Amino acid sequence: MPTWGEIVVLASGAPVTTPRDAAREAARDELVKADYHRHDPSIQERIIDWIMERINDALNALAGGGTSGATGLVLFLVVALVIGAALWWRLGAPKRAARTDLGVFGGTGPRSAAEHRADAERHAAAGLWAEAVREQMRALVRDLEERALLDPRPGRTADEAAAEAGRALPEHAAALTAAARTFDDIAYGERTADQAAYQLLRDLDRTLGRARPVLAPAAGGAA
Repeated sequence: MPTWGEIVVLASGAPVTTPRDAAREAARDELVKADYHRHDPSIQERIIDWIMERINDALNALAGGGTSGATGLVLFLVVALVIGAALWWRLGAPKRAARTDLGVFGGTGPRSAAEHRADAERHAAAGLWAEAVREQMRALVRDLEERALLDPRPGRTADEAAAEAGRALPEHAAALTAAARTFDDIAYGERTADQAAYQLLRDLDRTLGRARPVLAPAAGGAA
């Protein structure tokens, strides 16, 4: 049977030559079709495979004879860094939502807004800004509960409190959302607390203390 580039003789006796370049182009066009690559590994799988190969190479070098102590330590650190980078890339940073499912009050028992404020001021005076931020946010939320702007509910998160309070105090909804984000970022370890963060929450607490809720229109009112 003739192959690409061979001379084919037609029934009429006239020879026909199939160019090799055209044959290669046709073969290449055929092979790039998706049907031939449905089971190829994804880019993510290729990267993971490459990382695992590098880790395996490093481990083999570390376990091999003749490796000095300094070289072994360097290889160990390289392996650790590669594994850490692979896990971070594969799993990503811990999701913020997963860290904010704890109630704003944590495991503390019921306390008044005034008690939380007093603790916040005490922590701030000592320069313990993370503790001051947590207690100030708790004071803010507890005050809203004491004023019946929020229904007391165990397990409420800072984000939930901000969203619910924002409906009653729409002029302060954006500030409440920012306060909840500040609390979450500091309480769950993403951000270092400072005096500015504490001051933000304390000022908002005082502002909300003077705010009046927006009353919902009565059902069946005049059109």
